[in-house]
Amino acid sequence: MPRGLGTSSRAPLATQARGKRLVHRDVPGDRALGSEYVDDPPTYRQAGELLALLHAQTTATDNDYEARENRKSLAWLSGPHRVAPGVVERLRTEIASWPTPAATLVPTHGDWQPRNWLVHDDVVSVIDFGRAAMRPAMTGFGRLAVQDVRRDPALEAAFLDGYGIDPREADAWHRSRVREAIGTAAWAYRVADETFEAHVDRLIAHAPNPGTPT
Repeated sequence: MPRGLGTSSRAPLATQARGKRLVHRDVPGDRALGSEYVDDPPTYRQAGELLALLHAQTTATDNDYEARENRKSLAWLSGPHRVAPGVVERLRTEIASWPTPAATLVPTHGDWQPRNWLVHDDVVSVIDFGRAAMRPAMTGFGRLAVQDVRRDPALEAAFLDGYGIDPREADAWHRSRVREAIGTAAWAYRVADETFEAHVDRLIAHAPNPGTPT
């Protein structure tokens, strides 16, 4: 856990640098999902602040990140799923046309959304770092973009206000969204979640062109 977030009381892990130990601790609060806080802009502002703390810990340049993620998406498309054949061919052609620039990676959570935010005395904390990895900063916005902030622009505005900037460059954001949708559709097929699968299939079929609003 990066020390800037892990040494606070707002995450379940803490580092002790001298002994190089990782310590687990309880984080008080109830999930924002399913509560009145899920539609509360101050909740999203605090979540943006926390994500900025996480992302600010370190950076790394990965020259192969984009090509590697493209290969993963093509592998998902070659596996079992119910994405329409015509859409699959369109996606394969599009992915083959994408550039593969070097990417700047930061520590990311992997599932930054209200089900992993706890609220206690109006203070937001974050849990569940099981998918944490080094990724581009914009990937931290992926789950929110297709779920929570779509129902109320004020939530996205508050989140970005807390984060400080919008790290989503249009072309790279488009590539990230398409990859996320492909992987999620294949995952939903594997776990037989047909309702969620149909939802993600629609996202793939109507994925926006680069530069269009989210």
